[in-house]
Amino acid sequence: MDRIAIIGCGGSGKTHLANQLASLLNLPLTHLDAVYYDADWNTLPQDEFAELQRTLVAGPRWLLEGNYAGTLPIRLAAADTVIFLDLPALTCLAGILQRRRRYRGGQHANDGVYDRITWNFVRYIWGYRKTMRPKVRQLLAEHGPHVRLITLTSRRQAARFIAHVRAETSTRT
Repeated sequence: MDRIAIIGCGGSGKTHLANQLASLLNLPLTHLDAVYYDADWNTLPQDEFAELQRTLVAGPRWLLEGNYAGTLPIRLAAADTVIFLDLPALTCLAGILQRRRRYRGGQHANDGVYDRITWNFVRYIWGYRKTMRPKVRQLLAEHGPHVRLITLTSRRQAARFIAHVRAETSTRT
């Protein structure tokens, strides 16, 4: 696992998993929210965002965390591993509430947390499995047939995955 893309619904735990995995595997980590949004929540133009991702995936080792289906093909083409956090909507909604309680909103670049809850975001999370998951699966089929796909459907599975990676890395050293 040298080139990893972590994708999934908002609140699914992408940032938390990415932080842990990058530390365990000593991978350079990019939180795409940190690239996409400036301090005032303005977004980077799509062509610049795509070009930046092309530059990032040209490296030999990386971990990119974030959804952004419009540029997902760029990451999929270069990744060797995709981790898809496919958690239920209620779990993801609980995740954004936990994040809000911990960070009190705003941008926390050191942790990769961009906490901005809007009704549109809540609706997006609630409908993710019905609307976005099929699109993500289609993109995976079209642009990522070569990747090792790891689908995690619960926080418990994610914790077990991290424990497995931790055990593997400790036996190598």
